[in-house]
Amino acid sequence: MSNHLFDAIRAAARPEAIFIETGDGRRWTYGDMIALSGQLAGALAARGVRPGDRVAVQVEKSPEALMLYLACVRAGAVYLPLNTAYTLAELNYFIGDAEPSLVVVSPGAREGVSPIAGKYGAGVETLDEAGGGSLLELAADEETDFL
Repeated sequence: MSNHLFDAIRAAARPEAIFIETGDGRRWTYGDMIALSGQLAGALAARGVRPGDRVAVQVEKSPEALMLYLACVRAGAVYLPLNTAYTLAELNYFIGDAEPSLVVVSPGAREGVSPIAGKYGAGVETLDEAGGGSLLELAADEETDFL
């Protein structure tokens, strides 16, 4: 599937150039970003996310969250960021209103969010700022057409 925004990013990128470096020394090249966002886009597709679907995301700011945003762009999904300070009652409102097909939260929030997401027919995956979570595990296992 053609995606003008991601195609422009890919065309301007030198695969070996640094895309992002964190304060703790973790580094991703543009090649790493293209590969990981492609794997995550494949994981989204494997979870049933289709172009035009919403993916609600309540995770801490991190390179992994940025990769998930790019994965949504690549998959044609709508990335819906949710403030990490929202309560379960507020999440119930936003998830019910947006009707996402998938909700991505930090691992510690999964237990509270799962019943809410289930009530609206959304799946739940996790992602943390240290490079872990069920969505990244699923992505590691995905062969993808998004590369």
